[in-house]
Amino acid sequence: MTRMMREAAFPSKPPRLNGSGPMRVAIVHYWLVGMRGGEKVIEEMCKIFPEADLFTHVAIPENLSPRLRSHSITESFIARLPGGRRHYQKYLPLMTRALEGFDLTGYDLVISSEAGPAKGVITDPDCLHVSYVHSPMRYIWDQYWAYQAQAGRLARLAMPLFAPSLRQWDMASAARVDHIIANSEFVARRISKAWGRKSTVIHPPVDVAAFAPSRMPDPAAPNSPYLFASELVSYKRPDLVVDACTRLGRPLVVIGDGPARADLERRAGPTVTFLGHVDFKTLKANYRNCRALVFPGIEDFGIVPLEVMMSGRPVIAFGKGGRPKRSLKARRVCFSTPKLSMLSPTQSKISRLTRRRSAPKLRWLGRASFPQNGFVVSLPAIWQTSRRPICRTIFDGENGRRPNALPVPRGQLL
Repeated sequence: MTRMMREAAFPSKPPRLNGSGPMRVAIVHYWLVGMRGGEKVIEEMCKIFPEADLFTHVAIPENLSPRLRSHSITESFIARLPGGRRHYQKYLPLMTRALEGFDLTGYDLVISSEAGPAKGVITDPDCLHVSYVHSPMRYIWDQYWAYQAQAGRLARLAMPLFAPSLRQWDMASAARVDHIIANSEFVARRISKAWGRKSTVIHPPVDVAAFAPSRMPDPAAPNSPYLFASELVSYKRPDLVVDACTRLGRPLVVIGDGPARADLERRAGPTVTFLGHVDFKTLKANYRNCRALVFPGIEDFGIVPLEVMMSGRPVIAFGKGGRPKRSLKARRVCFSTPKLSMLSPTQSKISRLTRRRSAPKLRWLGRASFPQNGFVVSLPAIWQTSRRPICRTIFDGENGRRPNALPVPRGQLL
């Protein structure tokens, strides 16, 4: 069904405006070094546009999915700098120039995926540029002080020198985008605050059908571990979870890797287990068998809490950020201030939530709020309302009918 809807909404080879051949599509992502939330969105875009070319600062093909590896990938000069493939984030001040060095001449549609620098590419006047924003760059805007506090000595000294010019460039480059899509209402507010631009909210794709509750006895038993599953970086606040479980003597499983792992392992007690990166099968098993997911960071959207709830388990989350509150009302415990005592009052609440909401009911609520094909079905509306002549050439149908292939005169706007 999803494939039929995708083919109806997006032709496999949409025509170019001048009728000279199929439309040329470029997808720009900040860096392709693993398969996290942003890369899964790129993978879905590649399903929609199977012949799109990918542009990024650094790519590590062995860490990418087969679908992404099948596309043409162009790297910026950042990848050729000393240590660029491993320490690419240290070259952040140069990425503005690197983006503007991409030659996107002749592309009809450019989609930038922004959380790191990506939207600053230069496009043709007749090219439609749509930016899917996971977040404006956190480390120069609202999370600046948190990143500076966690940075090394040299980075702490350099950040005040480069951040003002990066903010100016970030605001200026936002004007190059024709239409901005935010992945949550929270990110839409960030965009308005940082860039002064309006945006349309389209939640990222969530494969809710891939998760199912455990058939084992209730995993909310006292010896069941809490779970933290995310990249181990400062703004995700893994330190709070590790410190809380260490102090309270509660079992905790940490899934993920990142620059904060070494410090977390030093401060963790014997009840904390680090698994690093795991395969999808192991990840789903830990979702199903945890006591609860602990999610203390300010998240842009929060795919992991949804996946855990689809697996029938509760979520202990910080009550701010972009996580989808509509579906989380089914089974969540929110705390207003991130602190070490966040786990203390939640034991009885978790037990009540487990009794009050059955796993099938929880999965139904999640699927109703985030249908699997919602990302694919929502995107054509953006194209149709972007007031560019090429849009009618690509999407000229209603209710999923196949688009009209006839080109529109350049003077005729939607």
